[in-house]
Amino acid sequence: MSQNEQNTIIFEGVTPSLKVGLNRITNESNTVSETIEKPWTCILVDDDEIARLGLTYYINKVGVFDLVHVFSSAVDALAFLEHQSVDVLFLDIDMPELNGFDLRRQVMHIPVCVFVSAYPAYALESFDLDALDFMQKPIKSDRFVQAVTKIERYLDLHKKAEQFDLYFIGDHIVIKDKQGQIKVKLYDVLYLEAYKNYTQIVTQERQYSVLGSFSSLLENQQFSSFVRIHKSFAVNMYKVKKIASQQIVLENDQCVPIGRSYKDNLKTLLT
Repeated sequence: MSQNEQNTIIFEGVTPSLKVGLNRITNESNTVSETIEKPWTCILVDDDEIARLGLTYYINKVGVFDLVHVFSSAVDALAFLEHQSVDVLFLDIDMPELNGFDLRRQVMHIPVCVFVSAYPAYALESFDLDALDFMQKPIKSDRFVQAVTKIERYLDLHKKAEQFDLYFIGDHIVIKDKQGQIKVKLYDVLYLEAYKNYTQIVTQERQYSVLGSFSSLLENQQFSSFVRIHKSFAVNMYKVKKIASQQIVLENDQCVPIGRSYKDNLKTLLT
């Protein structure tokens, strides 16, 4: 398999603008003429010079981040963040004076934090601090691709969800946005997907990202026809076409994964 073929596989499923940027990471010879917007601001904090250089290269090449500043000290980064906020924080953990965990605790308002460390044992604690991802050093290009894809998806949901609110009228959800109100029949919802503190409401026609936890929505009586089959998915029982060993096929032939700890819930779909 050629290097270009490998790149095509790695970048499958990402947005076109992101794909252009990601190709820059592993195919330096490509001439890129497309103009890529950089909607998300970020900073990088790492006391290791080699790690800083590598991540700076990736961040700049991917083309979707505005790298505002690179810091070798968490203390300096904290002073900066007291006067300016960013969307994404790429953060090392083991640093003198102030470690990455302690810095994160003081800047929890930053929407996305991605910890980077050579020590996988730190991963569990990093997610306790609302990290979106944890990357183990040395970071390979395909792993960075996964992280960036996750960041883009989350921030896109974050942006959209701020524009939506919802309430219920009978068997309908009314979703309010800046342009007005959208009435969605609950029966037409295929499934719900959790993404941190946002929930995607998915119909045949479109997706709505709303601010609110997945679990809280499912507690509403209006969602009684939805069965949780995964930590991140609940399906409308009236839209299930087929139940396989590891996934559920919906009436539009879309597949939703089944989590091992939720297999007992499938009994509800069979009654």
